Amino acid sequence: MELKDYGWDAETAAQFETCAGPGLVPGRVVRQSRDRSTLVTPLGELAGEVSGRFRHGAAGSADYPVVGDWVVVEPFGGGPALIHSLLPRRSAFVRKVAGEAVKAQVAAANVDTVFLVSGLDGDFNLRRIERYLTTAWAGGAAPVIVLNKADLRTDIGAVIAEVRAIAPGVPVVAVSALAEAGLESLEPYLVPGKTVALLGSSGVGKSTLINHLLGEERFPTAPMSDPAAGRGRHTTTVRELVRLPGGALLIDSPGMRELQLWAEEESLDRAFADIERLAAGCRFVDCRHENEPGCAVRAAAGDGRLDVRRLENYLKLRREVRFMELKKDEKARKQQEKAAGKRFAARLKEVIRNKPRYQ
Repeated sequence: MELKDYGWDAETAAQFETCAGPGLVPGRVVRQSRDRSTLVTPLGELAGEVSGRFRHGAAGSADYPVVGDWVVVEPFGGGPALIHSLLPRRSAFVRKVAGEAVKAQVAAANVDTVFLVSGLDGDFNLRRIERYLTTAWAGGAAPVIVLNKADLRTDIGAVIAEVRAIAPGVPVVAVSALAEAGLESLEPYLVPGKTVALLGSSGVGKSTLINHLLGEERFPTAPMSDPAAGRGRHTTTVRELVRLPGGALLIDSPGMRELQLWAEEESLDRAFADIERLAAGCRFVDCRHENEPGCAVRAAAGDGRLDVRRLENYLKLRREVRFMELKKDEKARKQQEKAAGKRFAARLKEVIRNKPRYQ
């Protein structure tokens, strides 16, 4: 099996050399299901699981292998190969786990391009696209917005213009996976050896799209669970990396009901570059664009140069990002305090153990 067919290059080879050792080989995660990984290696396809030392050293779930990761593997003939470490990720799609826990969840790694797939049905939502775009910029991959189910719209030109207005500089393509229309517009991004991840809500047609690009019905598809509301149905349950006939690599992932941001303000500013440009004209450098006098952003929203709904979503996402940053700082502080307490207890125990005993 040729690793170069799965994106292996000189940079990855150099990273592997820094941690190579006797009996160790490189591998890439092509499928992930719970604690078991499927790897492509120079020895062929192997099942793999992380070693005990890996588990002990991992700071959290975000440090564990995901689809797209390059790993250092020790093969075993009688059982799963052991994954000893990850090579540095060039990019990663990360979101906050559901619920109150302040933890990151990595969905895919080492992605070159991310297709942000949105269905042009009843579930079409510009604000959701803005959220996905913020996450894509935070992950380090180049985003492309793919508007699927174009056959359902008669105003496709106007819809594309709307999307381009909220994503300046980002490529926007319209396709119909079911009707196999417009798929040629994706070809410039499907480069041999390069990895593309498909992200989007349930029911936007990611699996149907991949099936047509593969030329076979490999991934299950299903009708909408609520067609009238445009509500999608989960069909993909595991993440998987597949090779297309032309040599490009695709990562499919389960659809998401909710995408909670795990990003910094820099990524938000990139997704809302038009608002950042307007902010340069505000009277105050630290203008929050809420009730401050001389706010150029509010003025633009008032005279129609800026969509009020876009501004409201920007402020909403900014509050979300800042709240998450506070939570991260609080969590880091508690971890530092806990570590300091453990060090003090260890020193105290050592002092007591070495204290001279007088008869």
